Amino acid sequence: MDKEISQLIMIEVKPGHRDEQIKAYNELVSQVLAEKGCLEYDLRAVDGSENKFVLVEKWVSEQALEFHDNTDYMKKADSLNHLFRAKPAKVIRLTDL
Repeated sequence: MDKEISQLIMIEVKPGHRDEQIKAYNELVSQVLAEKGCLEYDLRAVDGSENKFVLVEKWVSEQALEFHDNTDYMKKADSLNHLFRAKPAKVIRLTDL
């Protein structure tokens, strides 16, 4: 049986580039949520910070996440992130207790 994958993506954008991160997310969210294995894909702002976000992701399996990471639209988005992000995103994989 496949194991669900939950992860948090910690994102920090360059000062003054908040709207670019939100726009990038809004351009992807409907495609990502339509993926067969996507259970959750939700961008949240970090309270009290203009430049920090957390992307909450949940996938039905490792295979679904791998498919997502290799879609043309995600590869394109990843190639453009450096234009507005302060540093690479940090992925935190979560496990059930």
